[in-house]
Amino acid sequence: MKQTGILLAISSLPSPWGIGDLGKAAYEWIDSLSEAGVNLWQILPMNPLGYGNSPYQPYSSFAGDEIYLSLERLQAEGLLEGLPVLSENSAARVDYDGVRKQKEQWLRKAFAAFVPNKEYEEFCRREWLWPYCAFRAFKHANGGVCWLEWPEAHKNWKAGESYPTPEAEKEANYHAFLQFQFSKQWQEVLDYAHEKGVRIMGDVPFYVGIDSADVWAEQEAFLLDEKGYPQFVAGVPPDYFSATGQRWGNPIYNWDYLQKTGFDFWKRRIGYCQRMMDLIRIDHFRAFDTYWKIPASCPTAIEGAWLEAPGYEVLDTLFRDIPGLELVAEDLGDLRPEVLTLRDHYGLKGMKVFEFVFDFSGRYARDTGEEKENQILYTGTHDNATLKEWYHSLTIAQKRKLRRWLARKGAANGDVLRRIVHTVLADCAEIVILPLQDVMSLPASARMNTPGTVGSPNWEWRISDFAAARAALMALKPEIQKRGRL
Repeated sequence: MKQTGILLAISSLPSPWGIGDLGKAAYEWIDSLSEAGVNLWQILPMNPLGYGNSPYQPYSSFAGDEIYLSLERLQAEGLLEGLPVLSENSAARVDYDGVRKQKEQWLRKAFAAFVPNKEYEEFCRREWLWPYCAFRAFKHANGGVCWLEWPEAHKNWKAGESYPTPEAEKEANYHAFLQFQFSKQWQEVLDYAHEKGVRIMGDVPFYVGIDSADVWAEQEAFLLDEKGYPQFVAGVPPDYFSATGQRWGNPIYNWDYLQKTGFDFWKRRIGYCQRMMDLIRIDHFRAFDTYWKIPASCPTAIEGAWLEAPGYEVLDTLFRDIPGLELVAEDLGDLRPEVLTLRDHYGLKGMKVFEFVFDFSGRYARDTGEEKENQILYTGTHDNATLKEWYHSLTIAQKRKLRRWLARKGAANGDVLRRIVHTVLADCAEIVILPLQDVMSLPASARMNTPGTVGSPNWEWRISDFAAARAALMALKPEIQKRGRL
């Protein structure tokens, strides 16, 4: 069955607190998707935001960021009194520091009122929980600096040991409470989506950040020196877009260790995600085949080497041990053929992005034989210019060629952005996903992220007019019906 998806980060939803959360708007958004005939919601990672507020540099692969907790739902549980009734915050950008400061005081009040119960005690048996909670407690005690700069008592702490101070233990318990609440609130959102016929696709970065509970608690799984610093870091080499490549800084996996442990780290990581969502998109999937290994001493990504990863062994293990696993391969960019062979060996859907595959020679994927059903076609992703920004960046000649091509595809009249969206929906790809920004024809100011840049305004865009967003979705419904994507 063909499907239609919308890409929208939870942070972009409206709420009185200045950031989208797991409260009322999330349910209203799912209602809007269902009413418009959309059956897939793609979100960005929900893990605790780290460097630059990027969801791709989180403090944990397992935990959820407490910034997304709905205070109103905590109030409904009887954990908060005196919560103010705020008018809708229509700010077009998320002020992460301001939101955290405002919400934290209420989250700590809810923790003070919480009485552990049997459900909480069962949740606390999760293997990843206490290393993460200790990580956050020690990070709090050290002013937020990276764990590499902690005192030895914190840096070398192991799960099961007593906490260095009562304050650290209390802080760890606070974070356990937050994760318990996050798990409950998200599960209820997921269940509601399923009731409405909407599946949710999540996004998992291939690498994890150095300043994370993942690396701190399981240093053997990464190529680190005796002090814990990365010996090598991840990235991609120089290409058409960057003369110095991209140096991401994530530590490289110790594949020998991971093989010896039966890829347990990957099983736990993907297994957790599989319980939290219906489909999982693996960002930078190509690293299962070959990965760019950069010496940590190199300030750019120029120096490095492509090395082979045991991708077949990892994926064999994941599909054998995780029932019902559905993976999507982010296979964009310059790839060697072996990456596509790996993807196709497991029948995984790959990705095509309209902004990338239209070549202005009057051809497109369908005409060059590259189009196929077992893939996901996007107008753009969270890393792309919005469709409107992309179109306005074209030359007059390029715009003319695009309009002629659209006319040949049967989309000759009306707004050119709407015509692009409708033509993409007519593609034979099993799944078409549209960023909400493209559905609403929003300009460059609505772009979610610009690769190679850090900090504001990345990851800050949010819906400032929910009624307009819902109206744009409903305007898309006739085209979704016409293309049999309900």
